[in-house]
Amino acid sequence: MPGNLALILHAHLPFVRHPEHEHFLEEDWLFEAITETYVPLLQVMQRLVNDKVPFKLTLSVTPTLCAMLQDRLMCERYIRHLELLIDLTVRERKRNQNEPALAELSQFYFDLFTESRRFFVEEWRCDLLEAFRQLRDTGAIEIIGCAATHGLLPLIQQQSPEAARAQVLIGRDAFHDVFDSAPAGFWLPECAYAPGLDSILQEANARWFILDAHGLLLGNPQPQRAIYAPCYTPAGPAAFARDRDSSRQVWSAEEGYPGDPAYREFYRDVGFDLPLEHLGPVARGVRKFSGVKYHRITGRKKHKEIYNRAKAEKAAEAHATDFVKQRGAQFRRLADLEYDPILVTPFDAELFGHWWFEGPRFLEMMIRKTAADQADFRLTTPTDYLMANSTQQTIQPAESSWGDRGHLEVWIDEHNSWIYPHLHAAAQRMSKLAQAHQNDSSAHTDRVLKQLARELLLAQSSDWAFLMRSGTAREYASKRTQDHLARFNALNDQLMSGQVDEKFLADCEWRDNLFPNLNWRYYA
Repeated sequence: MPGNLALILHAHLPFVRHPEHEHFLEEDWLFEAITETYVPLLQVMQRLVNDKVPFKLTLSVTPTLCAMLQDRLMCERYIRHLELLIDLTVRERKRNQNEPALAELSQFYFDLFTESRRFFVEEWRCDLLEAFRQLRDTGAIEIIGCAATHGLLPLIQQQSPEAARAQVLIGRDAFHDVFDSAPAGFWLPECAYAPGLDSILQEANARWFILDAHGLLLGNPQPQRAIYAPCYTPAGPAAFARDRDSSRQVWSAEEGYPGDPAYREFYRDVGFDLPLEHLGPVARGVRKFSGVKYHRITGRKKHKEIYNRAKAEKAAEAHATDFVKQRGAQFRRLADLEYDPILVTPFDAELFGHWWFEGPRFLEMMIRKTAADQADFRLTTPTDYLMANSTQQTIQPAESSWGDRGHLEVWIDEHNSWIYPHLHAAAQRMSKLAQAHQNDSSAHTDRVLKQLARELLLAQSSDWAFLMRSGTAREYASKRTQDHLARFNALNDQLMSGQVDEKFLADCEWRDNLFPNLNWRYYA
């Protein structure tokens, strides 16, 4: 029997909607991801379906990302973002007309942004989630759920089991609102697990989730099939383990494919190279990424050579061929096993296109080669694997994450640990409020408690602690945590005193407008 390879893409961004400003820098995170990752991946999957290439992919689309993709304001701002980039590339074509290599790249980016606008506006009427739904309905992709705001569940559970439960159940409900079904699989934020979470996932009717390899290997008892088969948890849901070898080949810039010198250099951008007056409204007077990048990685040289799209695509095809070959060899080494092995390779979806520009090309070619070459493995989903292999060992997985060193130190260190006493106190207050008002049928109380829950959920996002640790947006991440907690505490005090400031409440709802059907009684 051929082996089973489960490719899982985790599409996630924190909620970065700022209606209080005409333009906001961090909203570009969403716009860049749409142009460089979500649109290219959708186009890849559509081509495969249209060409009748058999494939299976699993995709998580987190509730915060869904909320932004559904938001009319963000849609309008994204279209304006594309129009400014198209205008910039028109000027770039003129500026580079006497330099053939740059002129070709200027035209490439003009075509890229023009096609992104056509795909987003004309083909899908600003509704990429509908594109994902239609692909799901073909059977080619499975879409799975995630916690409401990507909260780090082991830490939340430790101080407030009710708050961890709310993150999962509100995330499940948000998934149902978007995709009109319950998710069979559930992406644990940061693949972070601790005993007890399996019971919450069982309540949410999740059938499986993913851990890093050591989360399964260090389980009790030890898994008899290592990482090559899932294990059921005591509460029921199955845990699949990440295969580090196949994952590292794809995501590692040092050891893997993305570091090839033929590929586009991420950090060299015209937003930092050209005069601000030439960049115009794209820059808005500040140095930032534009998405127009003319250089390739070029190894460790300081001088970066001009990017050659044709050579980069050939490199992506070669790496796709190598990946299929390596996985085939890996499965042949497992050929003597007395069971049907599976390799699980999860990635952040944004790796494909945003961080590794040629990633969508690699993915498409890898899938085509797997189908055409009758490889030693087939693409599957964890759900399909469990349906075909329902008898598995039961263990208690170990506490773990896919962060650096395998535990939680990325999200708890000297840069970010100050947030947790405040988050835990707010979670406990939320539970007390939910318990006190769970029989209250007042529409006004319901409205206040919904907003309290939104502010707490947004403050709990694991992205803020990660950004504080990495230093890439430390000030913004700190402010987001503080602002949500401040609004939570103000609303809490107002509700407790019976004097809710209606203008303040309406302003909170206007800023943080996600989860319209939020059920705050999960905190009770």
